[in-house]
Amino acid sequence: MSKQLNGKIALVTGGSTGIGLAAAKELAEQGARVFITGRRQAELDAAVADIGPDATAIRADASVLSDLDAVYAKIAATAGELDILFANAGGGDMMPLGAITEEHFDRIFGTNVRGVLFTVQKALPLLVDGASVILTSSVTSVTGTANFSVYSASKAAVRNFARSWALDLKDRGIRVNVVSPGPIRTPGLGGLVPEEARQGLYDALASQVPLGRLGEPAEIAKAVAFLASGSASFINGIELFIDGGMAQV
Repeated sequence: MSKQLNGKIALVTGGSTGIGLAAAKELAEQGARVFITGRRQAELDAAVADIGPDATAIRADASVLSDLDAVYAKIAATAGELDILFANAGGGDMMPLGAITEEHFDRIFGTNVRGVLFTVQKALPLLVDGASVILTSSVTSVTGTANFSVYSASKAAVRNFARSWALDLKDRGIRVNVVSPGPIRTPGLGGLVPEEARQGLYDALASQVPLGRLGEPAEIAKAVAFLASGSASFINGIELFIDGGMAQV
């Protein structure tokens, strides 16, 4: 079978679980050599074992700039360049407006906005001309969600990053696109509520999706691999909703 990404070098931040792990696996299956980052070594080790021999794990927190410097130093020393950057690391938790704290705001914006900005900026010397940069936003960037305003605002910022960076990087032919998942069955989604409330959350979210179910990480991964490939060579600056229709109807 032909592999669209043979010989490509990819970095997936937040690649040890959930959407990031699924994307790293798909990119590797399409022929790419994949570097992944995450904060927990045990999860990184398990992810590399799952992805296979074309994966390398680097322990790093995307919100810590010195960690990002170490990531790119490792990639520069071992691969020399980057063809694909999936700036996926992020997360958040729920808090109503009246209870939002500085810590809550700074933590979420630190990873989801500041971290994404410097993940891409610090990659620029390694990114080849014509590279593909993919950012992770969310349907919450365009829909209102009770108790989730800080996370939602951070994902709206990510969406605008792609619009602006597509212009900043046009002279190098670097494409910048966004994937915006709906509710996806990941550890992060389940972790928003106590375990005993998890199935109720899943059922409530599925009822808002026209397809009547949650998405799976592999469904996001296939879209990421497409945007990373030559098949998407004239796709730039878009927001691709992968949400079963949740934000569309």
